[in-house]
Amino acid sequence: MKRIPQKAETLFGAYLELTKPSITFLILVSTALGYYLGGDGITDYRQFLITLIGSCLVSSGAGALNHFAEMESDQMMDRTKYRPLPAGMISPGSAMAFGLALTLIGTGLLYIFINQLTSVLALATALLYLFIYTPLKKLTWLNTSIGAIPGSIPPLGGWVAATGKLDAEAWILFAILFFWQHPHFYAIALMFREDYKKANLKMLPVLELDGKRTNRQIIWHSLLLIPVSVMPSYIGILGMTYFWGALILSVGYLAAGFPLIKNYSLDNARFLLKTSVFYLPALFGMIIIDTIV
Repeated sequence: MKRIPQKAETLFGAYLELTKPSITFLILVSTALGYYLGGDGITDYRQFLITLIGSCLVSSGAGALNHFAEMESDQMMDRTKYRPLPAGMISPGSAMAFGLALTLIGTGLLYIFINQLTSVLALATALLYLFIYTPLKKLTWLNTSIGAIPGSIPPLGGWVAATGKLDAEAWILFAILFFWQHPHFYAIALMFREDYKKANLKMLPVLELDGKRTNRQIIWHSLLLIPVSVMPSYIGILGMTYFWGALILSVGYLAAGFPLIKNYSLDNARFLLKTSVFYLPALFGMIIIDTIV
């Protein structure tokens, strides 16, 4: 069953919703992972904590500014019409000020206490999300691929926070997140395509009825994820425990997309979405297990 959208019960809850907690949590996890791998563990917990706090503030601020930018679209869609701005709980001006404050404070913390490159990467993530991905949702179905770029930057920020430099190995984490996001977001777009259609958002499942291009995108990106996901073992960052875990998870992720080819349905889209939600924390877990075994 679909989650029934509800209006926040308190003003605090409304402001919390502006920060997009689920997205922010994913960003923090991937940032922490980048830090952990780049630093070969965590030795400076103060630095690690400041990295997470700064990244959390920037992500939360970008989320609030996204609510501001998409207020009109949110009013048109059933799943978003009870968000704080369309529901009238928070004024657009307050949301914008809140988002700007969080973004600037987070960027400042990273700049002062971590390093310049980490702060630049965090700010670039927010700017790409707000000024490239968000407008493109009304222009082209390629918004999903473009949006996957800022969504893949956080582990780079974590890596740079730990090492002070952007090593080539860090881009493997970027690639894993980039390919993972496509099936995940195409499944969401299929599940809510009627809502996206109301808001005139150019998601690929909205633009086609038979799902052929959507299915091709899902399968190709899942397929490419397999060699990319095992690359850390190939170059020696991680061992064979991770290799077999990543291989099994990635093949399973690919297999989860095939039912949509046979039956382009909401149930199969929901199955793919659930698989995607399981895949990423399981893969991250395999990384941690491999480093401590």
